[in-house]
Amino acid sequence: MSEQKIQVRVTETDQLMDVVVYSKRLDKIEVVLGAGVHSVKCELIPTANGMAYVGSAMGREIVYEHSSEQVKDDLELENHDYRDSRRR
Repeated sequence: MSEQKIQVRVTETDQLMDVVVYSKRLDKIEVVLGAGVHSVKCELIPTANGMAYVGSAMGREIVYEHSSEQVKDDLELENHDYRDSRRR
């Protein structure tokens, strides 16, 4: 199984960064920044208006610029049971 990556924005520098998704749920996305010994795990939670997911890693704010609806659609696509689509 290949690892899923998403792109987040570091708000302080406005830099885009690819991070590895550790777990993804509608209420929380856990990501891993870096690799190996120097990796850092971060929780991204939805904003009040649901238009993005925000978290903090090592004092820096990071933003995943996808709405809760987009994440819900992604989760449904990932968890789709293809066996049911072939039944008649």
